[in-house]
Amino acid sequence: MENKPVILVVEDDKSIRNFICVSLNANGYKYIETDSGKNAISLAASHRPDIIILDLGLPDIDGIDVITELRKLTKAPIVVVSARGKEKEKVLALDSGADDYLTKPFSLPELLARLRVALRHLIPTSISNQQELSSMFTVGELKIDYEKRHVYLSSDEVHLTPLEYKLLVLMAKQAGKVLTHKFILREIWGDTNGSDTLSLRVFMANMRRKIEKEPAQPRYLLTEVGVGYRLADE
Repeated sequence: MENKPVILVVEDDKSIRNFICVSLNANGYKYIETDSGKNAISLAASHRPDIIILDLGLPDIDGIDVITELRKLTKAPIVVVSARGKEKEKVLALDSGADDYLTKPFSLPELLARLRVALRHLIPTSISNQQELSSMFTVGELKIDYEKRHVYLSSDEVHLTPLEYKLLVLMAKQAGKVLTHKFILREIWGDTNGSDTLSLRVFMANMRRKIEKEPAQPRYLLTEVGVGYRLADE
């Protein structure tokens, strides 16, 4: 990407905001910054940032409401960085439209890794569709052949049920992103309430037995405790 990605940093703690901005600049990103929710919404509309880093504990508008408003304006990935570490807060942020969630305190390498994941989702739709039709999704030894609808671990074919394949493709298309239980249940089973998490856990355990060399220590199908699942992307 020749042009440096522009990141909107929304953080009311000046020391944390400065740390993030200095780190972004040192790693080749452009940034704009603000300490309020109202300004965040205005800047998102006027500057069209590529990624948004958002704190939830803002002085004027709750971060969840900011996410809701931002989603009316932009499809840019939203990476929440917040001291709110409870599972219900994470689920609420992700279900409201956030793409990822980091709990304070966080490390710089972790933040940069999450930004790299977000950037990979900025590929134009036309290119993404072309890749889906012409190539495999690959991470480690796991490969998905979209055209033939085959899954391989190393050179061995993995035999998945139609629903298992559908779920794996859903996760692969958003690899690296946390998918909440509610989102998965709605997309795969049409469960709008997202209430049958027990069945989903059983379903995921069966998939791990087929895909993971060590199901108890998964390499690919990762659990975000109390929130959902994500497929490793590297």
